[in-house]
Amino acid sequence: MIKVGITGGIGSGKSTVCQFFKTLGIPVFEADVEAKNLINSSEAIKNQLIAEFGSDIYLPNQRIDRKKLAGLIFNSPTLLDKVNRIIHPEVREYFEKWVTLQKSPYVVHEAAIMFESGFYKMMDYTILVTAPEQDRIKRVMERENTTEEGVKARMAKQWTDEQKAELAGFIIKNDNKELIIPQLIALDKRFRSHG
Repeated sequence: MIKVGITGGIGSGKSTVCQFFKTLGIPVFEADVEAKNLINSSEAIKNQLIAEFGSDIYLPNQRIDRKKLAGLIFNSPTLLDKVNRIIHPEVREYFEKWVTLQKSPYVVHEAAIMFESGFYKMMDYTILVTAPEQDRIKRVMERENTTEEGVKARMAKQWTDEQKAELAGFIIKNDNKELIIPQLIALDKRFRSHG
């Protein structure tokens, strides 16, 4: 099974690209969504987070206290790294099981921090989706009803497109200058021929 990783900075258009592959019948594993599910369902993750942060990191309904966790890790690279080391191995294992259940020429693994987390090493191909910074900021502000400063703070915590481009196999420029659908059709054809 060919595994294709898709990544890009916040607001770059990763979800739009993934939706295109879904339309073609290609299964898409959304790592961030699965991580949010696993943080509430995996006993291994729960036990490690409780050991690290105390039992009140989970609400009485056994769901993670997102605001509390975000408050702890947002300005602490050390704590963020600890949380990632707890969650990423579980997501990786879940992805490997998920792949065995798919019946398609290839699968897509979408993750915001694919290169930062090392997940790209599991992929046969990687696609980086880029977009101009102002377009990205505008999209996120409209989508999440947040401030420009808030978006910029989140962007500052991610690798730059230049850093990601060094590891990417393919780059899709989502800048309204070049049509992306023909680029994606060409990639789909390529992935199917190698599947």
